[in-house]
Amino acid sequence: MSVIERLTKASHLIDMNDIIREGHPTLRKVAEEVSFPLSDEDVILGEKMLQFLKHSQDPVMAEKMGLRGGVGLAAPQLDISKRIIAVLVPNAPDEEGNPPLNAYDLEAVMYNPKIISHSVQDAALADGEGCLSVDREVQGYVVRHARVTVEYMDKHGEKHRLKLKSYNSIVVQHEIDHINGIMFYDRINQNKPFEIKEGMLVIE
Repeated sequence: MSVIERLTKASHLIDMNDIIREGHPTLRKVAEEVSFPLSDEDVILGEKMLQFLKHSQDPVMAEKMGLRGGVGLAAPQLDISKRIIAVLVPNAPDEEGNPPLNAYDLEAVMYNPKIISHSVQDAALADGEGCLSVDREVQGYVVRHARVTVEYMDKHGEKHRLKLKSYNSIVVQHEIDHINGIMFYDRINQNKPFEIKEGMLVIE
C-alpha cells in the first residue's frame, strides 16, 4: 500500500507518526505539480491535512492524539512529494476573551500554490518559527517577505489569488518552502541569527 493510499483510507486520521522529520530526503525534494481534475486521493489528502490542523488546535483532540499544534502542513511532510499545502490560522479572542465571529483568519487547501509577487520589505516572527518536521528549537529570525500575493487552485480546479501580509504571509511562505525542498532554518543568517536589516518588520 502506498503512503497516499494509507493516509486517505476513510478510517485513518493523520497524526504525528505520519509526519516525517528533518533529514528525510523527501523534505529536500522539489515536489511535483498535481494535475487537474484532481484524483479522489488528492482531494481526500487535502481534506485530511486540514482536518489534522483542526485536531492539532483543539486542546481535547490534540491531547488525545498526542499532536503538536500547527497552522500549516505540506504534503512533503507526509512523505508525499506533491505541491499541496493546508493552512489554518485561527482568529484570536477579543479583548474580553469572547470567541471571534469567524474561527479562522485563513483556512485553505492550496494545490500548486505559487508566489507571484512580493514586497521589497522583509519580515520575521519575533519568536522565530517552528515546524512539525523539526523536533528541536531553532533560534533566530527566519527572514521572509512581509507581503506576498499567492495564486493557487482549489479542489474544484478554480484559481484563486490571495494578498497576504503579516503572520498569514509568513505561514503560507513556510508551507510553500516545503514544496520547494526548503526548511525554515535555511533562511536564518547562521553568523548573525538575530540580525535586523534596515526596514525589516519584526512581527510580535
